[in-house]
Order: sequence, then structure tokens, then C-alpha cells
Amino acid sequence: MLILIETPAGFALFQVANIKALNKIDNIYDYLQNEKQAKKLITPFAFQQFKDTQEALVATSKLINGKIPKKLSKFLEKNVISQEVQDQIAVQDKKLAKQLQEQLGLNCIQTPVTEQLFRGIRSQLTNLIEGLSESELKNMTLGLAHGLSRYKLKFSTEKVDTMIIQAIALLDDLDKEINNYMMRLREWFGWHFPELGKIITDNLIYAKVVKAIGMRIKTSSTDLSGILPENLEADVKQAAEVSFGTEITQEDEKFILCLADQVIELTEYRFQLSEYLKNRMQAIAPNLTTMVGELVGARLISHAGSLVNLAKYPASTVQILGAEKALFKAIRTKHNTPKYGLIFQASLVGSAPAKLKGKVSRTLAAKTALCIRYDALGEGQDAEFGITNKLFLEKRVHQLEEGVNYRDVKAPQRGKAKPIQSQTQYQEEADFQPQGSNWMQKFQKGEDKRQASQEIVQKSQQKKVKQQ
Repeated sequence: MLILIETPAGFALFQVANIKALNKIDNIYDYLQNEKQAKKLITPFAFQQFKDTQEALVATSKLINGKIPKKLSKFLEKNVISQEVQDQIAVQDKKLAKQLQEQLGLNCIQTPVTEQLFRGIRSQLTNLIEGLSESELKNMTLGLAHGLSRYKLKFSTEKVDTMIIQAIALLDDLDKEINNYMMRLREWFGWHFPELGKIITDNLIYAKVVKAIGMRIKTSSTDLSGILPENLEADVKQAAEVSFGTEITQEDEKFILCLADQVIELTEYRFQLSEYLKNRMQAIAPNLTTMVGELVGARLISHAGSLVNLAKYPASTVQILGAEKALFKAIRTKHNTPKYGLIFQASLVGSAPAKLKGKVSRTLAAKTALCIRYDALGEGQDAEFGITNKLFLEKRVHQLEEGVNYRDVKAPQRGKAKPIQSQTQYQEEADFQPQGSNWMQKFQKGEDKRQASQEIVQKSQQKKVKQQ
């Protein structure tokens, strides 16, 4: 019997010298801990060393995916197939054993005895393989582990949902900070120029105007054409002339302008982060983004912890994700449970009428759950699946608004009709009718009540004749 071992140094084949003696050993692993006993029982058959870490990385990645590396297939063809060795080969990996049987026609086995042999041989690798020291094996194992980790990260750079979780969390924090800073800026500069806040409602434009103007007395000489349209610029300059605000010093102006700079920088950074999040969501979850948008999709992923965890949730959980407190409170107080959570922020639910929001959110959650699983577990990178489901949802919302019952629409039958063996069989089945079947159908519909009464009268008369 041969034993195939995959090591960080290369592929090795070992041969069991005495199978009968192997069956007599109670604990094979403890027996192989002795170097002399291990060398008597196990002898090296062939060994193929890797040239470098890159070659080991390629072979290991294929083994993880259940495929046979080219180096391993050449190694087995050279040492087993070409020499017509008929011995059984013990393989530890089930997927690899199946591939070797199907592609190379090798007789692979897996038994509890071979599992102990694998453990014992791996503990004695440096003693069984000549020229392989323990320090070299440790360095090869460490290098292969680092290379494999880097390979996995590079392989899934587009699928790293950690970036989405951090980006959406930072986006929410930026919104809070910008609102706080903007509220402070409006209140602070409002003491000096209160009329400006009523004329300009946009926060970013307000901060840019404050930075451009500074003190109120500079408004008439400041060109605001690059920030405001002509009508608003005229209103601002006219309001500055008749403003009732208090005067400020140059030191006050300095700190107000610094705060305006902070607001402008944070707002511009938020816009860049929003674009980054949109692109990242299109790369990782295109179908989910199509269904609910990048912000709602990112919040769902962040709430679940990862895209794979979100894919494990049923549609009912996706529907109320984010409303856990309201759900448990409703269960505790025996009230109606919430109909939606984070999914309420989706455009389809928000634009639906109040009476239909529950139905729309339930349907949207069902289709969204399918899109999430397609993004997390599927191999496609396009958003066709999400576009198809979104069109279905839009038609469904239109049907609900018009009052069409979705269950009244019959789905196309997918079953296959049974073929008729002969024309005579078809005629016999068509002509056969149970006795009284037509009468019973008419009677159930209420079309033949008189005939039913006549039948009852006749039966009663027959019973009287029999009794007499």
C-alpha cells in the first residue's frame, strides 16, 4: 500500500513495508513516534520537491479548490502509472481521492488506519525524507502560509465587504459631525448676519458664502457670482446693507472662517466617500445595489456583519433587519410586530402608499434575499438578476395600486403532459363517466332540484313496496 502526503516541501509517496504487522498494532500513531520503528514500517517510495514558494502556492491553491495540480499528476504518472504499480494509494483528502480515481484511474482508499498513518508520517517527515531538515520544513511552512494568505486577499480584493462596513459607518459619523458643525456655524455667524440663513438654505453654499464674505461690511465689494446665482447674490447684498446683526471683531472672524473651512472640507470628503461606497457596492453586491440602492444595501451588510452572513438570513429577517427593538417590544407587549426595518429607506417602499407599504416591503425583502444570495454565492458579476427582479416589483406595486389580486393571475404550468398511448385509450377515457355524475354536478350547482326530488320520491316508494 502506498501513502500520498502533500507537504510544504513537495509531494511524497511512502510504502508500508509489512501490512500484516500494521494490522497487529493497536495504536499506530504512538508506534510511529519511535524513529526506528517508523523506518522499519514505512519506507520512502518517491519524493518531488517544489522549486520555490510560488510553485508550492499554485499547487496548494489547486488542492484547496479540489483540483489536481500539474506537478502532482506528473509525479504520479512518473512513479505509479508508468511503472504499472497496482498497489492501493491512501489519500487523506476526499475530493482529491475522487479526482485521482476519475482522471488518473488510481485505486484510492480512506480508512481509520490510514488516518493514523498520516498523523504518524507527518510527525516523522524529516526522519523519513533524506535531505529535509526540521528548520527548512518550518521555514517552508511559514512561507507557504504567508503566501497563501496574501493570495486569498488578492484573489478577493473586490469581495472584501469590510471596506463597505467601515465606509458606511464613517459616512453616518460624517453626517452627524457636519450637521453639528453647520448648526454651530449658522448660530455663530447668525449673530452677525442673521438674514443670510433665511436666504441660503443649502449648508455647503452657506459655508462657502461665509468664507467668501467674512465680515458683513465686505459683502457689497465681494463677488459671489461663482457661488450664487444673480438673484440670490443681489438679495444677499441688499440684506447686508439693512442687517440688524451685531458687530464682531477680526479675531471672531478668524475662528468663524476656520469653522467654515472645516465644514467645506468635511462636505467634500463626504461626497468622495459616497462615490467610493457606490463603486464598491457595485463591485461587491451589484444586484443588491440595484434593488435597494447602495446606502440601504451597505447598511444591511453592516448590520449583518458581512455579505455572507446577510445571505444566510431568510427574507423575513431581511424585512425587519434594523427594527429589533420594536420587534421584541411588540412581542413582549403582544402588539403588532413591525413590517419593515432598514428596508423602509428603499425607494420602492418609500414611494408606495401607506396602506401598501407592508406588502411592498415583504415582496421587496423576498426578492432582495435572492439577490443577496446571488451576489454572495454566485459567480456572476453583473446586475441582470437584480434588474429583472426590480422590474417585477415595479409591476407588482402597480398591480397593488390598481387593486389587482396577484393570486388571481395563474402561473404557467411547468409539469409535462402525459403522452396518450393510443387513440382508443383516449376515446375510452373520454367516454367513461361514473353513473349519476352529471346529475350530481347539476344538483350541486342547483340546476336540477326537481330531478333530485323525483329520485328521492322513487326511492321512498320502492322501500314501501319492499316493506309490504
